[in-house]
Amino acid sequence: MKYLLSILIVGSALAPLQARAGDAPQAPAFDPTPSYSGLYIRGDFGGSYLALGNTSSPTNYVGDVGIGYAFDQNFRTDLTFNTSGNYGINPSGSAYTNLLLGNVYYDFRNQSAFTPYIGAGVGYGWEWSNSPGISNVQGVAVGLAAGVAYDFNRNLALDVGYRFHDILNGNQSIPEHQVAVGLRVKF
Repeated sequence: MKYLLSILIVGSALAPLQARAGDAPQAPAFDPTPSYSGLYIRGDFGGSYLALGNTSSPTNYVGDVGIGYAFDQNFRTDLTFNTSGNYGINPSGSAYTNLLLGNVYYDFRNQSAFTPYIGAGVGYGWEWSNSPGISNVQGVAVGLAAGVAYDFNRNLALDVGYRFHDILNGNQSIPEHQVAVGLRVKF
């Protein structure tokens, strides 16, 4: 009887601590109305393919950083610095590209955390090589972009996208295809 009384006393003391199904913390639902406008910074890293005829190694890394502003739920713009390189050029050289682009984007907002987008940019680009027979190129650069962003919350988004860049010069064109993953931090 003494043990039964002890169990009842301990059980009564612990009763308020028992969890009920309604007491469990609920996972926060995706907020379909995040803060669309405002300043953001971005950084991306990925792979690039340089469509230059005499490359022995046409693929390499790409990275970029940028600062932008979202005007509303659909339109945003940013300024990015993009660098890629150490492409192998025959017979024993290498090539690098740098771009400074002003970009505009249209975000296809919906009721999910995934937001597809398209974009275009214009700016200035440099391509240089230490390979004989390849001239260094600089001039107006253009870009096209398409991808999808995933909003983790109101301030952080994962961006996965494809970009096409080209440095336009009277003598030669330097088309480059890039796939990159990055983060956008919204303020």
